[in-house]
Amino acid sequence: MRVVVPFAVDQPKTRLSATLSADERRVFARAMLADVLAAVDATGHEPTVLATAELDADASAALPDDSDVVVDDSPLSTAVNDVLATAEDPVAVLMSDLPLVKPETVRRLVAKSGDVVVAPGRGGGTNALVVRDADFRVDYHGASYLDHRAAARDVGASLGTVDSFRLATDVDEPSDLTEVLIHGDGAAADWLVDAGFQLSVDEGRVGVVREEERS
Repeated sequence: MRVVVPFAVDQPKTRLSATLSADERRVFARAMLADVLAAVDATGHEPTVLATAELDADASAALPDDSDVVVDDSPLSTAVNDVLATAEDPVAVLMSDLPLVKPETVRRLVAKSGDVVVAPGRGGGTNALVVRDADFRVDYHGASYLDHRAAARDVGASLGTVDSFRLATDVDEPSDLTEVLIHGDGAAADWLVDAGFQLSVDEGRVGVVREEERS
């Protein structure tokens, strides 16, 4: 199955700007992308990076050998729908900010029955999809998980849902870095450690702190 991984090249992860510089966000986003692509590649499925711009040399070097790159600077929903409109076979869509995803996570996603399979993120978002119905289209704005359920019903598509911690854990806010340090063991977790981030327990709650902030 073709697995499409949307990736914002120029200004990724802006909600991490209080914690990471613009250059750091770009490098960290590439590390998360590498984790997702490695998981897809290990399953034998075909990864396609749907990038908003051409990848730089560092990002290209991290791609698995069988990866394709499609450049489309359209809004996310438009770019993914363009892929779906021309697809002759089922397509999976997996967001690039899911650094906890493992090969078994991808296998579970694509094995789930349903014309449309949705893996919800926290807060009502959609972190992964499998689309087997030619009439289904995405809309990633707002509570997209609910919208995608409704869209599947509207086209008469059967619906499957994947309840997965690893698929639900996308990295948008500084607090999300905690989950990467606790549960991650790939490029994103390694980058955080190398950048000086570590777990911190304060009054029973686990968070992250950067080593330079302790000095």
